[in-house]
Amino acid sequence: MKILMVCLGNICRSPLAEGILRHKIAQRKLGWTVDSAGTSNYHIDEPPHKLSQKVALENGIDISDLRGRQFKKNDMLTFDRIYVMDADNYQDVKRMSKELWNADKTDLIMNELYPHENRGVPDPWYGTEEGYHAVYKMLDHACEKILEKYENI
Repeated sequence: MKILMVCLGNICRSPLAEGILRHKIAQRKLGWTVDSAGTSNYHIDEPPHKLSQKVALENGIDISDLRGRQFKKNDMLTFDRIYVMDADNYQDVKRMSKELWNADKTDLIMNELYPHENRGVPDPWYGTEEGYHAVYKMLDHACEKILEKYENI
C-alpha cells in the first residue's frame, strides 16, 4: 500500500499525517509506503513547521527529517490512496493531476471517519499551538481508521 498525504504547504498538516501513519505502520510491521506533499511550492525542501514537529515529538513521533515537496501529477500513478486535508486541496490535486486524475483513489482524509461529509482538517498555520494539538488528534483518529480499513487487504 502506498499512501500520499496532501495539504497546501506540506509543512503543517500533511507531514503530521505522514508521521502519524508511518508510526502506526511501523508498530504493526506493515510494508506500506507513506509520503506527503503540498499543492503549493511555498515550502519546497523545508522541514515541517516547528509546532508540527513539537506536537509530533510530544506524541513520540519524530518528523524533523521530512522535507516539503510539491504534488506532481505522476503522484496519481505512484500512490494507491491520496488523502487531502480539505476541499481546496482536493480541487488543487484534481487540477494538477490533469489527465491522470483518479477520483476513486483520492479523498478527504476525514471522510474515513465521517463518510461523505467532506469535513476538512483546519490549517493550524494561522493559529496557536493549541490548533496543532487539535489537528494531531484529528489526524491520529483518521490514520487509525485507514489502518483498520486497509491493513488486511
